[in-house]
Formats: sequence, C-alpha cells, structure tokens
Amino acid sequence: MPRIELSSGPIDYQDTGGEGPVLVFGHGMPMNGTQWRKVVPMLDGYRCVVPTLPLGAHRQPMNPDADLSQRGVARLLGEFIERLGAGPVTLVLNDWGGGQFLVSEGRDQQIARLVLVACEAFDNFPPGPAKALAHVCRVPGGVRLLTRLMRVPAIRHARSGYGGMSLRGIPDEIMDDWFAPATRDRAIRRDFAKFATGAPGRKTLLAWSERLRDFDRPVLVVWATEDRLMPREHGPRLAALYPQGRLVEIADSSTLIPEDQPERLAHALIDFLTRTGAEPSRHIS
Repeated sequence: MPRIELSSGPIDYQDTGGEGPVLVFGHGMPMNGTQWRKVVPMLDGYRCVVPTLPLGAHRQPMNPDADLSQRGVARLLGEFIERLGAGPVTLVLNDWGGGQFLVSEGRDQQIARLVLVACEAFDNFPPGPAKALAHVCRVPGGVRLLTRLMRVPAIRHARSGYGGMSLRGIPDEIMDDWFAPATRDRAIRRDFAKFATGAPGRKTLLAWSERLRDFDRPVLVVWATEDRLMPREHGPRLAALYPQGRLVEIADSSTLIPEDQPERLAHALIDFLTRTGAEPSRHIS
C-alpha cells in the first residue's frame, strides 16, 4: 500500500490510478478504506484515492505531538491532498464530516467539489449515540476497554451504536479489521483517544459551519432517510448552506450508505460528477 509521510506522521492510502478525475474518500471512526469497498469498483473512469486517516484503524501511529482534533485531522487531510499532487479533487465524505473544515480553515484550494454522504454537520460532532464513546475515551484505559467491549456481539451489533450505522449489518470481518490496530497497539489507542475527544464545543462548531457558505463550488449532499446518527433535517439544511448545494435522499439506508445502498450512491455520485464537468475517462481500445 502506498504511503505519504506528512508533517504529523504517515498516511497509507489505496489508489486505483488511471487518468480520470480524482476522487478522495474520507471515512469514519475507527474505519478505513473498506468503508468504500462496494462503491469504488463502480466508479470506472475515475481515479479513486482512499487514505486511511488517523481515526483509530490506521496501522502506523502518528507522531506523539500530532494534533488529531477535528481541526487537526482536517488539516492533515488537506496536506495529504496537496502532497498527492493530483490537482483539484472531489472530496467525498461519509460518517466523519470534519473534512468540511478545510473550508473554514481556508485550505480548500485543492477541492473542486464536495460530496457529503450522511455525515456529521453543524453541532453534531460526534453524533448523539457516539457522545458516550467520547466520554469513555477520556478515561485512562478507555479505548482499550472499548476494543474489548466491541468483541461482545450484543455490544458490537447494538442498534444504539455501530449496529445502527447500517440496516444491512456490518460484516464481522470488516469490524474486526477496523478495531484490530487499536486492540494491539498502545500508540494507536493514544491517537484514537485524541480524535474521539477532539471536537470543540457547540458554539465553535456552529461558527465554523457558517464559514461553509463561502464555498462556491458544487456540493452534493446525500442523506439517508433512516439514519439514527445524522438528523434527517441536517440533509436539506446542509445543502441550503452551500451556494451550489444539491440534495439527494436515499431510502432504506442508515449512516453507512456505501454499505446499505452502494449502487444508488454510485449512481448519484456519477450523475453529480458528470453534471459538474468531471466526466469519467474513456479508454480507447
């Protein structure tokens, strides 16, 4: 797997390559690129880049002094995109919504368009049920306890937690992969705790959200109609916030639309990209 060494540590990533428009995908906590495993194969003609951000499922720990707050990880994502050297990209986020802070941080020069898929927004950092997880991570040894609890099927699949993020259910082997790094590595648990407890207060989050009005490039908001974590009203509200925002709602899905409705999501994404000047490359045989 290729890797880019950033100012705060290494970022591994998957890259389909090719000459098509570049899409960079963000993921949730403590997830990785497997969150997009069903969608990326449907995006033929696009170069899909999926970094593993330091949200707890990364294999190599970040530097001990790394800023892994919401703002810090957003800046790292911006640095990754700059170092990728692929020109302006389409940034696609699901679950974690902090990539939007590239706009509020004035680091959005390499973002041609945004796709926000059932993600954190406004003051919903972290989402309601996940606030308890943040409290656990503030306690010494809390992340280690969490990784142990996630081995218990009743807790792992609870509708009030990770089990509520997908109507279809997240396969055990995928969740095992997400939690494995923090289970075995103390430094990864340190990074996990930094991010899990790194959201600012409500007033600050809402102030940052207001700055999103300055992003005058195309934005697609894709929202799930049966989401337990991202309020239904946040979809249209978020689309209205961006000057060029457009809303698509997808039924029969919870937060992880890439898991529950990958075909519909891929269709909405391709339609948006082609409408906004990012047509897939065509190979001539």
